[in-house]
Amino acid sequence: MKQHIAATLLMAAAVVTASATAQDIVRHKIPGSDFPIAQAVTIPPNATIHFISGQVPPMIDKAATPDTIAAYGDTKTQTVGVLKKIEEILKGMNLTMGDVVKMQVFLVGDPSKGGRGDVKGFMEGYTQFFGGPQPNLPARAVMTVAGLNSAGWLVEIEVVAAKK
Repeated sequence: MKQHIAATLLMAAAVVTASATAQDIVRHKIPGSDFPIAQAVTIPPNATIHFISGQVPPMIDKAATPDTIAAYGDTKTQTVGVLKKIEEILKGMNLTMGDVVKMQVFLVGDPSKGGRGDVKGFMEGYTQFFGGPQPNLPARAVMTVAGLNSAGWLVEIEVVAAKK
């Protein structure tokens, strides 16, 4: 009888432990890589999911002609500006960048880079928010697009955040 009770208690403890672990947001690292994105993110059913609309860069030079890259800055500058806007939106929702689980990035080809998306500039801005002191990495996709609604925008980012 004592063995049966002990076995039952061990099984109950295992279920509780597995249940608690299963309820965490899990960020699956890319095997053998230190690249600052998650390969996948698992969100438990008890988490609240927040969809943040695509954000575009703030104007940094009001003296520049509107709808020009000079008015908004290069890809790195625009990335930092967009991520700061997202950070403020999240803060207003009692969330942080560490709660971001999915990111979609739209880069316009930069004329100064031969019309290619400036992924290096994007990464220089991105790593100021992810992969350094803030270790929670999102699953992410980066795509080059033909254009955004302003000829001066090189970056638009939308995110999904989740919190238990």
